[in-house]
Amino acid sequence: MDAAIMTVDPLHLLGAFGAAFLAGAINSVAGGGTLISFPVLVALGLPPVIANATNTVGIWPGTIGSIWGFRRELERVNRRLFWLLIPAVIGGVAGACLLRRTPPEVFAALVPWLILFATVLFILQAPVQRMLRSVEAAKHAGAGWLAAALVAQAGIAIYGGFFGAGMSIMALSVLGMIGMTDILEMNAMTSLLSCATNGVAGIIFGVTGLVAWPYVAAMVLGALVGGYGAAGVARRIGKKNVRAFVILVGITIAAVLFRRLAVAH
Repeated sequence: MDAAIMTVDPLHLLGAFGAAFLAGAINSVAGGGTLISFPVLVALGLPPVIANATNTVGIWPGTIGSIWGFRRELERVNRRLFWLLIPAVIGGVAGACLLRRTPPEVFAALVPWLILFATVLFILQAPVQRMLRSVEAAKHAGAGWLAAALVAQAGIAIYGGFFGAGMSIMALSVLGMIGMTDILEMNAMTSLLSCATNGVAGIIFGVTGLVAWPYVAAMVLGALVGGYGAAGVARRIGKKNVRAFVILVGITIAAVLFRRLAVAH
């Protein structure tokens, strides 16, 4: 189905706005907003491939906001690490092309596994960050480790262009592997890498007709308003409680989709 010719229900646009609003608020505190917005788009009736592409484009402007927010930290990052942008872009193109060539029924069967995988990565986020703050990463700052990181980043970007949720957590591990220890600088770099990967993937999705643009418009507005307006509420609730909510939603959605898949077969 071509996303450009889909009939759009105004209530569905409101649902997409609400999902992006919640995702924007969650991303501003704990990350993991994609685990909310993508399943909502599927529940609203978008085919999984189109929902994934639309979600990528709709949430992408939030990474620009993150880069701006971390601009001071980004200025302190070792310039050689910007070489990681090359595999981030190439991998994003490859992942988007892979999604484009994946039969819809195959991607639909993969969705429960992808959501479960992303949820597990989200669960591991806090332990990974604690490890990265304590590891003797300076020992891994040589050229050989950078070469390994370039290869690893390419793999992460392919995954990110194909699906995306949890990509930043994997990127954090790579940055720790090559000597970074300041978690704010690392978050700045992961925002930049995600922006590059999802940006090129979004361009491919857009020009190949995979994006439902009315939903994107609603999501961009929702994510911006949510990130700005609801972040204060989310912070009062507490990062721990927000994380618990995202994990619960991710596991529940994966379980429901696995059940549907089993019934369908």
